[in-house]
Amino acid sequence: MTVIEPGAGTSDLVGRVKRLLLTPSAEWDRIDAEPATIKGLYVGYVCILAAIPAVASLIGGQMFGHGAFGVSFKPALIPSIVSAVVVYGLTLLSVFVLALIIDALAPSFDGQKSQIQAFKVAAYTGTAGWVAGVLQIFPPLGALVILAVLYGLYLLYIGLPKLMKAPKEKALGYTVVTILCAIVLFVVVGMVAGGIAGMAAFGTYGHVADAGKLSGSVNVNGAKVDLGKVEAASKQLEAAAAAAEAGKSAPAVPADTLKALLPGDVAGYQRTSLESNSGGAGGMSMATASGDYAKGDASFTLSVTDMGGMAGLAAMAGAVDAQSSHETASGYEKMGKVGGRLTNEEWDRDAKSGRYSVVVGNRFTVEAHGNAGSVDELKMAVAAVDQGRLEGLAR
Repeated sequence: MTVIEPGAGTSDLVGRVKRLLLTPSAEWDRIDAEPATIKGLYVGYVCILAAIPAVASLIGGQMFGHGAFGVSFKPALIPSIVSAVVVYGLTLLSVFVLALIIDALAPSFDGQKSQIQAFKVAAYTGTAGWVAGVLQIFPPLGALVILAVLYGLYLLYIGLPKLMKAPKEKALGYTVVTILCAIVLFVVVGMVAGGIAGMAAFGTYGHVADAGKLSGSVNVNGAKVDLGKVEAASKQLEAAAAAAEAGKSAPAVPADTLKALLPGDVAGYQRTSLESNSGGAGGMSMATASGDYAKGDASFTLSVTDMGGMAGLAAMAGAVDAQSSHETASGYEKMGKVGGRLTNEEWDRDAKSGRYSVVVGNRFTVEAHGNAGSVDELKMAVAAVDQGRLEGLAR
């Protein structure tokens, strides 16, 4: 029995948290050697700690309200409870999906695939952020949680190679790629949680038809939320989870099929390398293909990824017609929809580098990132991938 399996003392859970935060290297060694089950990790650790920020935010909102720039409001109790439950549920789902990603990536970095070891990494990496979530009881201190999340990345850096048995020379790359995948995952989850939480905070749930289906749309802080799409995406996630549990999930598109969609040249850039990877765990699979392109001193990577079991999350994000932009002295970041597809665009004018990505068919992502003459060249690279073909594959 591990220190967090059901039946173990709560003092062991507290001790584990302390040791992970204060002596992480030694504690990861202990975690690596001990037996565990996904159910035990969920019930005895993840479900307990992940509840801290959800409950703290709920209490803080009721006691102090939410707001900024001198404007604040206290959301109604029942919608706030609904919001907290949704965010909590998405957090639990995120841990499972992150474990799938960690396990799927292991062979690419000469690590050993192990679903339970990958789940240990995903579960324990969140410790610092969850514990610091108690600060959300007093909303002005909530920003400090970001520091704890950064410490969580340090925990990941130490624990990932230990548990997944990646060689030292591949450990850094494995960690970086995992972090990038986690960022994509949590951006999608954040969009879903933010949209639903905003709906709950403002008490706007749309019209519920006689058949029990959501319909219509609501506006949340300027973002249009299609309630029908939210419900459809929820059913898609539920079906995917059930299929994964039964071992009957639809396989990801073969990586070689995705590789064939990458052009040999685009916008004057020649392709210099081409690779593909696929993997899965827990009945869910993913696949990706990428190519490197160069022209003179400029170079970028163009990739196509089948999100497989995470397609429901992409569909949920697609239900929120959100737009955002951020300008700096040297560049910008913006998110929105182009032709009905969710896009993300970043560009640094000084470094002449950036990123442009689009979600196709609520299942595939096409992304170009690196150095280029302009962001338009990255957009041309993304457009060179047959997105109509991807739409067909998504169906």
